Amino acid sequence: MHTATRSALLILYLVLLLTGCVEPIEQNLSQDINVVVVDGDLTNLNEPQVLRLNRSQSDPLTGRFGSFPLTEATVEVVVDSSQVVSFRETTPGRYQAPEGFRGEVGHSYQLRFTLSDGAKYQSLPEVMQAVPEVDRLYQEFNPSSLSGKQRLAGYYTAANDFYVDFQDPESQQNYYKWDWQLWERQQWCHTCIQGFYFINNQFDTTKLEDCVPSNEYIFKGFFINDYPCRTACWEILHNWELNLFDDQLSNGGSIRRRLVAQIPYYQPYGCLVELRQSSLTPKAYAFYRLQQQQSQNPGGLADAPPTALVGNIQNIANPREMVVGYFSVSAVASVRYWLDRQQNTGRTPGLFLALNGLLPSSEGLATDPNDGKPKPTLTSRPLPLAVCVESDTRTPKMPQGWRE
Repeated sequence: MHTATRSALLILYLVLLLTGCVEPIEQNLSQDINVVVVDGDLTNLNEPQVLRLNRSQSDPLTGRFGSFPLTEATVEVVVDSSQVVSFRETTPGRYQAPEGFRGEVGHSYQLRFTLSDGAKYQSLPEVMQAVPEVDRLYQEFNPSSLSGKQRLAGYYTAANDFYVDFQDPESQQNYYKWDWQLWERQQWCHTCIQGFYFINNQFDTTKLEDCVPSNEYIFKGFFINDYPCRTACWEILHNWELNLFDDQLSNGGSIRRRLVAQIPYYQPYGCLVELRQSSLTPKAYAFYRLQQQQSQNPGGLADAPPTALVGNIQNIANPREMVVGYFSVSAVASVRYWLDRQQNTGRTPGLFLALNGLLPSSEGLATDPNDGKPKPTLTSRPLPLAVCVESDTRTPKMPQGWRE
């Protein structure tokens, strides 16, 4: 669940995506894959505007995919075909706009970037569409909300289903996308495989953590050590499925009880939910809609074979190059909701098990996967506490709207 962010979905669909206009085209999916992956959009919210560039490749022998960040690229967004805003690389493959920059409704935006090898890419310009405000956001506990691959640890199905009410504008066709962001308290901050956690100065949280390999354990073979957080820490989770809506049949009407989020019942504590209602251009909607259909295709004998999905980014010198992703420009109506979970019932898997598929294994008593029994590892020191490292998926800073 944790890894099913939009970046992961893009890589999952990379054999289904191709650049150009928004329409399916035939593509030989048996060929070796070596593609640029673009993950990012521009919003009107006062938040970091981030773009990620990666390259995904398939092994010609095994067919398995690997991905690595594209560093030292020159990334910029062109506003109204005149103003150029440069993005800077903050971590490998992650590019961020200057502080305070955000999109505005009615203005046009185009992504341009040049890779370190000189290859140049650009998107088609997109005009940011207005989005109506959310009139009401509410939720109901549903013990059987999650199904199939959504289920936690394979069989936990409970979630809080979130709904919105809003007024759709008249005399225009609108396209919507809903996303959610979730903050959960995280108790475990680092995992070492075949090693032990060390930090140069336990009182200097600016020092990066590190796992040091060690032979100081009694049993031979594979083992894992997990380390609790030193300070308060929050895991940041996102939706893993697309939720889209075309107002063609309800134009100008009052939209009621639209299911927009299923927040898994990870643990019996309160959490903070942010619902994001976004506007889409017609081409962006067509792209996401076809991606949604491809991801829901069960792959039976009666189903049509997958087709390549054309996005809006292309190599300027070679328009036929496969490029994964769509640079979308979306106005967003954002609402935060404190979910106390007091009305929830039943068991929870716990956040660690839900995200990792196994229980935490603390240093000093690791589980030997050879026989499944706990055995001592290293007991000559107090259990160290790990740093909660700021990232896109974790933060030591209390999110706005959090309640203790």
